[in-house]
Amino acid sequence: MIPVFDGHNDVALRLFLQREGDPVAAFLDGGGPGHIDLPKARAGGLAGGFFALYVPSAEKLDLTALMGETYDLPLPPPLDREAAQEVVDTELALLKSLAERSGGAVSICTSTRDIRAAHERGALSVIVHLEGADAIDADLTYLETLYNAGLRSLGPVWSRPTIFGHGVPMRFPGSPDTGPGLTDAGKRLVEACNRLGVMIDLSHLNEKGFWDVAALSDAPLVATHSNAHAISPVPRNLTDRQLDAIRESDGIVGLNFATAFLRPDGQMRTDTDLTLIVRHLDFLVERLGETRVGIGSDFDGALIPDAIGSARHLPVLFERLARHGYDAALLEKIAFENWMRVLSRIID
Repeated sequence: MIPVFDGHNDVALRLFLQREGDPVAAFLDGGGPGHIDLPKARAGGLAGGFFALYVPSAEKLDLTALMGETYDLPLPPPLDREAAQEVVDTELALLKSLAERSGGAVSICTSTRDIRAAHERGALSVIVHLEGADAIDADLTYLETLYNAGLRSLGPVWSRPTIFGHGVPMRFPGSPDTGPGLTDAGKRLVEACNRLGVMIDLSHLNEKGFWDVAALSDAPLVATHSNAHAISPVPRNLTDRQLDAIRESDGIVGLNFATAFLRPDGQMRTDTDLTLIVRHLDFLVERLGETRVGIGSDFDGALIPDAIGSARHLPVLFERLARHGYDAALLEKIAFENWMRVLSRIID
């Protein structure tokens, strides 16, 4: 079974939103409705990934709109920083509890050495990621706090504005060029992340913000869970020019299983064939090269193809890629080694 390191999941949010029972026990014991729990990870070869700390908006998005021929959902308003910090602290505590109560089966990692060591002993590795810097203050004091608590990856925005920059809307069809770039505070955030060794995630950031990061950062450019705009023209996906910049920086793109970002019609439909994942991967490998493409599933954060369903069925995807002509060496790169290569240049 090919070990998989995943560029993005929303397990922490799912555990945070679970209102009944013991969410940590449910993850460790399995049997729940989520895309990832410990038994599903083991069954599917999921060796680890980026576990996002994400603060949901009070306003509920009408995701049924994503079934239409066109759509344009309004961006949620900015979050209150102190309230956002409370949620982030709670989600981080849940991830730490997973590790503490797992008997060594789950490990929070802060380097590629940690990840490889966890994999060798059969543990699920967790890189703590912050999806949207809503909780971070302009002075970046909370960034330092999170770093000391294990944070090693950060996206300046989700699809709503922060004091650092602007996210893209849920729109179809649409361009990622949707507004202004990074604020002065956002530029300081990039510099601080470079200094600390925190990976900057470009997924959700609008195009002008992307180019600001590209100009400022001395690290490889990374989009943990995005696809090709040339195939699925939603603002969350990357244009050819953006992909070229990621290639030139020797960065990486993690392919997102969210069906709206796979389909040429932009619709969020679980009856999406795996042919579209293969098509995006073919495009990304051709554009970026074999060492700059990975997986960024968006498990527990999106509607994914029924043919995968959960982490348990990750081998279905890799069997499909093998039949398509991907050899064992390329599959191992996409599944695991490409993420290790990029992370070793940023967080180690």
